[in-house]
Amino acid sequence: MASPPRITLFYAPHSRALGALALMEELGVPFDLHVLNLKAGEQRDPKYLAINPMGKVPAVVHDGALVTEQPAVYIYVADLYPERGLAPPIGDPLRGPFLRWMVYYGSSFEPAVIDRSQKVTPPPQSACPYGTFDSMFNTLEGQLSKGPYILGNKFTAADVLWGIGLAWTTGFKLVPTTATIQAYVDRVNSRPAVARARAREAEILASWGGE
Repeated sequence: MASPPRITLFYAPHSRALGALALMEELGVPFDLHVLNLKAGEQRDPKYLAINPMGKVPAVVHDGALVTEQPAVYIYVADLYPERGLAPPIGDPLRGPFLRWMVYYGSSFEPAVIDRSQKVTPPPQSACPYGTFDSMFNTLEGQLSKGPYILGNKFTAADVLWGIGLAWTTGFKLVPTTATIQAYVDRVNSRPAVARARAREAEILASWGGE
């Protein structure tokens, strides 16, 4: 019997793609890693732009299908391996909340964080995709306070996304480091799979001369 097509993950150190690498480590399945050097501009190389015209990472190619955008990558990859239990299946009561918090990251959290970090005055609340920064953040913190994970007791791919995302945004003081947020970040980032992803990133950087 032929082996199923492997995922190719397009990844770069010091980028959002760290979470996708950690997700692959959590799944524990074979995959091919294509490393791009952002400082060398490899994300703008015509060969990569032919794969992903946006020149962004992470991206995955699987069985001829290209998937980009962080939440879509996580959902697609987690759904591909249902036996690993990192995505509630359709019909599971947690499927809706899982999709909600995956999409919330890109549609509300990141836009709010970027506007705040760039000191951009957002539009009126009624016209703003995330309402206000405080309403966005309080909604997130309220969900995490139910813990230990974003869906309660069940650890999913959403926690890889949020745990690593909150680690870097709190690290750069882009979002408040409340007790709830810090405990969640510590919980997710202490997982062996995340440690392996960070170690792999460190090895790549070391091979480049510690960039």
